[in-house]
Amino acid sequence: MKVMMLNGSPNEHGCVNAALGIVAEELKARGVESEILWLGNGPVRGCIGCGGCRRSGKDRCVFGDDGVADIAEKLKTADGYVFGAPVHYASPNGATVAALDRIFYSAGRAFWFKPAACVVSARRAGTTASYDVLNKYIGINNMLAVPSTYWNMVHGNTAEEVLQDKEGVSVMRALGCNMAWLLKLLASAKGGSLEKPEIIPKEKTNFIR
Repeated sequence: MKVMMLNGSPNEHGCVNAALGIVAEELKARGVESEILWLGNGPVRGCIGCGGCRRSGKDRCVFGDDGVADIAEKLKTADGYVFGAPVHYASPNGATVAALDRIFYSAGRAFWFKPAACVVSARRAGTTASYDVLNKYIGINNMLAVPSTYWNMVHGNTAEEVLQDKEGVSVMRALGCNMAWLLKLLASAKGGSLEKPEIIPKEKTNFIR
C-alpha cells in the first residue's frame, strides 16, 4: 500500500511539506509507504478544456512542459492520496488549483474509489475556504474522504512554526492514522466478496440550449 502526497507549495521544504511529513510519519508507523511529490516553483498551465487528453485515449494531459502530466502518471499508481496547498489570498495557491484541474480532468478515473484527503497551511486565515475548494475534487470523483479530528489545516509562517502548532500536528497525525486504517480495511475487503459500487452513468442537465 502506498499513499502519494502532493506538495503544491512553491516552497519545497516549507509549511505544507512539514504537515505532509507528519502524515507520512504516521503512515510509516502503521506499515504504509508514502511519497511526497513536489509540484515545483515554476509556472503551471491551467486547464484550457481542449479535450486532448480524452481524444488521445491515454487519460494524460497533452501539455508536458510543466511536469503536471508526469506527476499525474505517478499519482495513478497510488492506493491513497493527500493533496496539500498553501493559502494565498484566502484560497489555495493558483499552481495547485491549475494542476489539480488538469489531473482530475485528464486522469480522474484512475482515482475512483480510492481514499484521499486535503491539507492546507496558512499563517493565519483562509484555511477553511481553501480546504473547501480542495475537497471538491474528492467529492466529484467517487473518492473516499478520509477524516481527522478537525479540519486538515496547520498554522505557521515557517515549517518550524507549523511543528509548534500542537493542534495542527495532532490533526495531521490522526489523518495519517485514519488513512492507514482505511487502506487496510479496503485491502481486507478485496479478499472477500465485496465489490466496488456500481458506476452510475453521469447525466448532464443543460437548461440553456
